[in-house]
Parts: sequence; structure tokens; C-alpha cells
Amino acid sequence: MIVVFDAHCLLCSGSVQFLLRHDHRRRLRFATTQSEAGRALLDKAGIDAIDPESFVLVDDARAWTESAAVLRVAHALGWPWRLAWVAWIVPAPLRDALYRWIARHRYRWFGRSEHCFLPDAADATRFIR
Repeated sequence: MIVVFDAHCLLCSGSVQFLLRHDHRRRLRFATTQSEAGRALLDKAGIDAIDPESFVLVDDARAWTESAAVLRVAHALGWPWRLAWVAWIVPAPLRDALYRWIARHRYRWFGRSEHCFLPDAADATRFIR
């Protein structure tokens, strides 16, 4: 499973740091939207690589975006994060509207870095360039 995220977004980078700490089974790998691999994954998913408003979860030949990606990532983390799966009962249009609202305001609320997020040496192998 590959998470494609915006490395300039402080919310996104913070989320990846959270995932690195809690993905004890090391199931998740990562690519930034700024990398060649990340742009290729976004293009394959039909998402604008220039200005993506979602992170993408890619698993084999399938890609998920918005709230579906968030819920699948939480499920992949295992207990207790798997409890987020209950949010599937909320209709997707409502979940995705909330996701898009946060995504549109992410730079204003959480900030933007001019430098891409760099992982620790121990996690560097989990990142695809």
C-alpha cells in the first residue's frame, strides 16, 4: 500500500509522521506528490498532480482518495485505529465534503513548508522516489 501525499503541506507531513510511528507492521509505503513516482501514481489515478487536494492510497491496481483513503489507511494500522472503520456508515458525499473542506484550507490552517518532508534514515526505505 502506497500513500501519496503533499510533502509541502504541514498537515500532510504530520500525518505521514503519525503513520510512520503507528504502522507497526510496516505495511505502508510513501511517495510525495512532488516526486516522479508520486506524480505517476496520481496520473494513473486520474488526479491533477499539479494541485492535488487529496492524498491517495494505492494498493495493487486500485487507488482510493479522500475519506475512503483515510479510512483504509486507518484500517491498515490495526487496533485501535481500525475503529475509524465505523465512519463508513456516514454517507460518502458527507465524508468527502468534510475532507475536501479541510483539504482546501490545509495551508492556511496548518501551514506550508518550502522544503519537502524528509524521513529519518530508519524510514527512508519506505519512501518511493
